[in-house]
Amino acid sequence: MTRDSDDNAGFAVAAEAYDRFMGRYSQVLAPVFADFAEIEEGLTALDVGCGPGALTKELIGRLGHEAVSAVDPSPTFLAAFRSRFPGVAVEKADASRLPHQDDAFDRTLAQLVVHFMPDPVAGLTEMRRVTKPGGMVAACVWDHAGGSGPLAAFWEAAREIDPRADDESERPGTAPGQLESLMRAAGLDEVVETALEIIVEHPTFEEWWEPFTMGVGPVGQFVAGLSSPDRSRLRERCRALLPSGPFEIRARTWAARGVV
Repeated sequence: MTRDSDDNAGFAVAAEAYDRFMGRYSQVLAPVFADFAEIEEGLTALDVGCGPGALTKELIGRLGHEAVSAVDPSPTFLAAFRSRFPGVAVEKADASRLPHQDDAFDRTLAQLVVHFMPDPVAGLTEMRRVTKPGGMVAACVWDHAGGSGPLAAFWEAAREIDPRADDESERPGTAPGQLESLMRAAGLDEVVETALEIIVEHPTFEEWWEPFTMGVGPVGQFVAGLSSPDRSRLRERCRALLPSGPFEIRARTWAARGVV
């Protein structure tokens, strides 16, 4: 749920900021993704890039604290995670160097992480290593390339301010078929890819907009780098693209799973 390397700017933020920015979507996505990954009682699971714990909370509810482990590279997110889930084993690590033995888990999952991995195939290969034979690796990424992710309206407005803005659409896994290809390259079998969709209601435009100013992720870095006049222009363009409220954001992820 967070990026894979603490070298990536925009994630050295308070967990509460992440909760308000992306957590409002990832918390709704978590049960849908867990269903896709076939998370069932009696299994063990590793949450890779757990962030403050949106997916982990869902895994705990299905499997129990002792059956769930997690990793994330962000010290601020780990501190929040440990206070929220004191019974869960969590370590500072990213997908390229998981601190676990081979064949340790029935399920290894990465929610909204693959597109931030410096080397997605290496990260997914490492996830395969720690998964038991017959177990499953699963991942999902927002449909940024198709313009159906939760940030679509923002990036449409941002490109009017700066056509060179990194709208995340070129990142791996954000277009159909990419996650499937990455998993096959990582040596996974019986790979299946599908679209998962969620709906999040926002009571007002202000409630939707404010988290974009909190410095989280590529969005937060883009906003922070704007002049005050351009930031105002961006906000007003976003306002023109969205209702005043209440309104719904319909967001789609590409999700893939493969068997070890």
